[in-house]
Amino acid sequence: MAKFFGNLHLVLVVGLVLALAVIFAVPANTIPEQAILRWLHLFFGITWIGLLYYFNFVQIPTMPKVPAELKPGVSKFIAPSALFFFRWGAAFTVLTGAIIAWRSAYLVEALTLTTGFVLIGIGMWLALIMAFNVWFIIWPNQKKALGIVPAEDAVKAKAATTAMIFSRTNTLLSLPMLYCMVNFNGG
Repeated sequence: MAKFFGNLHLVLVVGLVLALAVIFAVPANTIPEQAILRWLHLFFGITWIGLLYYFNFVQIPTMPKVPAELKPGVSKFIAPSALFFFRWGAAFTVLTGAIIAWRSAYLVEALTLTTGFVLIGIGMWLALIMAFNVWFIIWPNQKKALGIVPAEDAVKAKAATTAMIFSRTNTLLSLPMLYCMVNFNGG
């Protein structure tokens, strides 16, 4: 058992096979394409927001307590890996959400905040702002702060602060965004 569960890729493949078995054995209350897109949207969203919460609830508050000699274990190994899944989780969450809205014929209505689509529209705009923050503010600053790209110590410190502020901004925005996403039933 330890060998199986020690292999993340194998666990994911078996989980995917099990999910496909459920998908084909027990039909959803919608067309299969929508069911699969929603499932993928939720999976990528959990990955994205789960890592956002990990960074804000665990890593950022804990790092000042970590002894200096142990910090490179986080900054050189854990954080870059987590940031990879964080930013791609954001990208695929937005992509699958946009596809769901487009295939359900409410993408334009949601983005223009048309009556009946205001709730999902607000959620979509918050998610777009958050994804923008991930790719164009948090990630470029984290690359400097973590030493992935060369930067002076003062630049690294400023980049770390900027990344933290926008990560906390995303945490703040995630609360109303999640409410909007969970409570819209239009697709």
